[in-house]
Amino acid sequence: MIFATQEIQRDPKLLPNITLGYVIYDSCSTIAGVLEGTMRLLTGQRKATPNYQCHAFSSAVAVIGDTYSSTSIPMARLLGLYKFPQISYAATVKVLSDKNQFPSFLRTIPSGLYQSIGIAHLVLHFGWIWVGILSDSNDYGLQGSLIVKEEIVKAGACIAFLETIPTVYSEKKSEHISEIIRKSSANVIVIFSIDTDLYPIMEVIARNNVSGKVWVASDDWAQSSLFTKKDFLKTLQGTLGFVVRRGDISGFNEFIYSLSPYTNPDDLFLKIFWEIVFDCKLQILDTNRTIESTICKGDETLEGMKMDFFKLNDLRNTYNVYNAIYAVAHALHDMISCRHGEGPFDNSTCTMMHNFEPWQLFYYIKNAHFRNKNGEEVFFDMHGDPPVHFGIINWQVTPENTFRYLEVGHFKSSAADNETLTVDIPAILWNEDHGKIPRSLCSESCSAGYRKAPQTGQPVCCFSCVMCFQGEISNQTDSIECVKCPKDGWPNERHDKCVKKETEFLSYEETLGMVLTTASIFSAMATAVTLIIFLKYHHTPVVKANNRELSYLLLFSLMSCFLCSLIFIGRPTHVTCMLRQGAFGIIFTLSISCVLAKTIVVVIAFNASKPDSSLRKYTGQGLPKSIVILCTTLQVIICISLLIVSPPFQDENTTSVMGRILIECNEGSPVAFWCMLSYMGLLAIVSLLVAFLSRKLPDSFNEAKFITFSMVVFVSVWMSFIPAYLSTQGKYMVAVEIFAILSSAAGLLLCIFVPKCYIILFRPRMNTRDYLMGKGVFMNEKRLR
Repeated sequence: MIFATQEIQRDPKLLPNITLGYVIYDSCSTIAGVLEGTMRLLTGQRKATPNYQCHAFSSAVAVIGDTYSSTSIPMARLLGLYKFPQISYAATVKVLSDKNQFPSFLRTIPSGLYQSIGIAHLVLHFGWIWVGILSDSNDYGLQGSLIVKEEIVKAGACIAFLETIPTVYSEKKSEHISEIIRKSSANVIVIFSIDTDLYPIMEVIARNNVSGKVWVASDDWAQSSLFTKKDFLKTLQGTLGFVVRRGDISGFNEFIYSLSPYTNPDDLFLKIFWEIVFDCKLQILDTNRTIESTICKGDETLEGMKMDFFKLNDLRNTYNVYNAIYAVAHALHDMISCRHGEGPFDNSTCTMMHNFEPWQLFYYIKNAHFRNKNGEEVFFDMHGDPPVHFGIINWQVTPENTFRYLEVGHFKSSAADNETLTVDIPAILWNEDHGKIPRSLCSESCSAGYRKAPQTGQPVCCFSCVMCFQGEISNQTDSIECVKCPKDGWPNERHDKCVKKETEFLSYEETLGMVLTTASIFSAMATAVTLIIFLKYHHTPVVKANNRELSYLLLFSLMSCFLCSLIFIGRPTHVTCMLRQGAFGIIFTLSISCVLAKTIVVVIAFNASKPDSSLRKYTGQGLPKSIVILCTTLQVIICISLLIVSPPFQDENTTSVMGRILIECNEGSPVAFWCMLSYMGLLAIVSLLVAFLSRKLPDSFNEAKFITFSMVVFVSVWMSFIPAYLSTQGKYMVAVEIFAILSSAAGLLLCIFVPKCYIILFRPRMNTRDYLMGKGVFMNEKRLR
């Protein structure tokens, strides 16, 4: 302050013909001390008298100070009543920016709000999401720590603990705080406190050998000389501190080195300082007494001495004082430069230098805007705060077992968004337990393929990792939820990406499809051979017996049944889906109708042989044809209705089988489909009953018994088909239906036609009219036996 005042006096352009003076009050860092000094300054008397001012003794127009927020607040409340300008160089508490409470308060140090925001950004920049907070119990600590907490939580991180340093020192509370920090899994501790309050707590922490933590320091203790003892080296190594910006003051080093009590005998502070630094007693003639003990030789000099007290290469709060003095000087300059009629007060008047009030000077100070000798802009915003610029320092242990404070970054709120926080990470030396950036997590990160599951009663940063469910993936770490794969996709084994599902249908290329295809073609060929045999021996009694035309039609329908199963094999299409069930239903109904007609013909033929039987008129070819046409027509109607009302269509089933897409036919209306099968089953049961009742009737080659066997096989197959069909999916469902078609049709072919073919080919003697009528040699042989 003294250096800046003298420098301004030597500037012929800034305040010509004006002399600046100063009065120094020591607040002793107490509220009582600061209030007493403020009242004495306002009244101009040694004994303060409220609301009274002695102009003869008080010519102060601005106050520079105080250092701490706790003492600046009551001081600002009192000075605000008179709109007396106050510029603090170190008070950072956020509430001082409230112009309703503190209308005349300004500062050259940024508000603690921005320091808190900057600290939160620093914590998040390193990915620390599990953080402990320790704060002072005054406004500075409580408000600063609260803002840090809000910013950290807003970004999705969590607070492991929030402890407050008691106003009155307590050994029990100190041990409690030390134990919480030691046991906590949080490796990062943010401390908002002044150095004098933190010191006893940190002593306990160091004594308990708490190490491995990263301390983030607020500006009030970030460079404090209280923690330079060797006891703190292991504990505080790697600390990151937020400090006000550093600035250079040209000529200030020379000014300090030129100080001497011999050339400044009235400077009481310098006398005490000199005796402490050089460990000697001064002998200076005083009006009251003479100091007889002389140790100081008079040739002592400050230059070349290592004094952390001055920190001449690291001027921070000193630089703020320098700017505060120049802000007052520029305000005075603007005031005396006012032109008549262009003033800011009533009637555009200007203020006279020899007669102005402090509140009038305050107007010029708050609107001051200038560049200092370093080229930096100095001004106050609407809240009385300067531009935000903080430095970030790293506490590094030197070979001499002391701390050095290396600046490793900065925080500027006025910079572009991507330049707000800058940190030189390689320049940082962490605590000895950390060779790289330490981690501070409540729970380990969840890898891709997992999601975070919150733990009951714990913050969101404490979670368990749960693998994504079937059909879901997460492709990044710490996913809150998994996402479903698209319909044609499926998670891989790690559940971190979707892979395309395999399509499944009964193809001709696979073994099952080849077997069924071969069986269908072979059965159809066997049926064709049987039909050829019947056509070749069409004149024989075995072929003629029991309606030759029905046998031809039945063989043709059976051959069609075998071939229609091929429609079920291969990739389903809309056309094949519409054809296959209808073709299957109609062709099988035709086969069963033929069997039913054959059975009814046997019954009618037996009963018509009785005298005076009324059934003789039904013994012709008309009845069996009518039965076949009627039964088949009803099924045709059902199938056509099915195609019209709810036609089957090709469908991609993505849900039934995990990891596969079933290409299948959706049968449309299940009711219509089962109606078709039910009708076919009804005909089969009727045929079975009629054949069973007529199995012992005299018949050529006992065809009624063979029909009974065939229908037992047919009904058994389709009764087994229903549960098997309903319990399978995809290509196996299709295979079950094909198997039922082939086996039931084969049952009809084997039971009805194989015995006849055996007689035709291997027992031609039985294929005669005499044998058919029960006469001839075969009959005689039977009688002889």
